[in-house]
Amino acid sequence: MADHAGVSMKTVSNVVRNYAHVSPQMRERVQRAIDELGYRPNIMGRRLATGRTGLLALAFADVTLPYFAELARVVADEAERRGYRVLLEQTEGTIEGERAVVSAGESGLVDGMIFQPSVMNSAELAQSRIDIPLVVLGENAAPLTVDRIMIDNVEAARAATEHLISLGRRRIAFAGHEAPRPTRTSTLRMAGYQQALEDAGLTPDPELLISTLSVSAGNAVRAVGAALDAGVRFDGLVCRDDLAAIGALRALQERGIRVPEDVAITGWDNTPMTAVTYPSLSTVAPDMRALAARAVEMLLERVGGFDGMGRHELAPFSLVTRESAPALAL
Repeated sequence: MADHAGVSMKTVSNVVRNYAHVSPQMRERVQRAIDELGYRPNIMGRRLATGRTGLLALAFADVTLPYFAELARVVADEAERRGYRVLLEQTEGTIEGERAVVSAGESGLVDGMIFQPSVMNSAELAQSRIDIPLVVLGENAAPLTVDRIMIDNVEAARAATEHLISLGRRRIAFAGHEAPRPTRTSTLRMAGYQQALEDAGLTPDPELLISTLSVSAGNAVRAVGAALDAGVRFDGLVCRDDLAAIGALRALQERGIRVPEDVAITGWDNTPMTAVTYPSLSTVAPDMRALAARAVEMLLERVGGFDGMGRHELAPFSLVTRESAPALAL
């Protein structure tokens, strides 16, 4: 390869790893040789030569959920900018799936893993045999020795609820948490919702907690519809995620309840579909780019030899206001 391109092996390596400090002319020259020879990187050969594979793993519950699909996109992008590729692992949100992905460590195929657990707790994660560097995402507690990054779910839920209160809404429901046992994510978001109500002098009402069987728009349609049909009334609705908000929107519209005139709604995750629903959805927007960049950065620092205590950090978020709960009351 190097001989064919008339360059050094180091230059070929820099181009393959997509390092920034390679001239466009040199990159084109090497890429032309790669195309002509049909070259494909040999992962095991790279590991023998450098001790690294150039691959990172990203493990989470369900690739079909919009949040995780977007997470995969930005993590892959941030990894590529640093010369790495990403291998996706789906755990299906089960303890068996999470144990398998953590203990396997991709059998030496990856240099490190970014992992968002749904059910595995901190104690079990600390006791797991993990042979590669690990960064944890999300709300589940992480061991003191493991890096973790997340957004402040309590504060974000408080901000969404306070926004509805500022629009004059006083009977505000929360929808989309799992039944019968909410996840850590849902628990934190309900805590922020409750705090905002209490700070405004509003009494939280258990009747206004509308749970769903699982995270899906269809389940939210059924759950919110059932609550409305049972006579539950509210003028604001904080949804656990955008899927729940989209389902709630359908349930309300089917019953002739106007959004935002009768009920103002906020979602969570700022997935692309929220900008094109009718009405468009106000939503909590985690800074996915910042979260992904920091997760990859911390992981590669571990790959590079950093062995200090775990760094537990918060990524920023914002509240995007759209038609379902506009910045100013209509």
